[in-house]
Formats: sequence, structure tokens, C-alpha cells
Amino acid sequence: MAITITYSYLGQARSLPYANDKYHDIYEALAKAEGVDLSAFLAMEHQLRALTRDKQALKDYREKEFARLGFADIQVTRES
Repeated sequence: MAITITYSYLGQARSLPYANDKYHDIYEALAKAEGVDLSAFLAMEHQLRALTRDKQALKDYREKEFARLGFADIQVTRES
């Protein structure tokens, strides 16, 4: 089953093939494809994981931070 991520980055629509064995999650794959440094993002995410067990808080942080970085309309499509 192939997985494709469709998204827009700085207003341009793009798509990216995704494989679980290459990346930790879709956000890491998007950042790698666009050359975005995630070191500060990952440090803050690690701190949030240590402070809360609320998965929704982590999800909200990821979505808002990636929107701030210029990503929008992130969708995962599975092709069978």
C-alpha cells in the first residue's frame, strides 16, 4: 500500500511519497523534503511529551507550528 502526502508549502501545492521505514512521522518527511530545520521544534515537542499526557495538546502543537513554518492543507492518501 503506497502512501502519498499532499500539502502546500508557502502557497505552492506539492505531493510527496511517504514510507514508514524512512521517516518517524509525516511531519519529519515534510520538513526533510522542504529543507526545514526541526531541531527547535523537536526539542519543544520533547518537553511537551514530558509535561503532559494529553495527545491532543501534542497534535495541536504540531499543526500550529507547521502552519507557522509555511505548511498547509496536509493530507495523507493511501492507495491500495
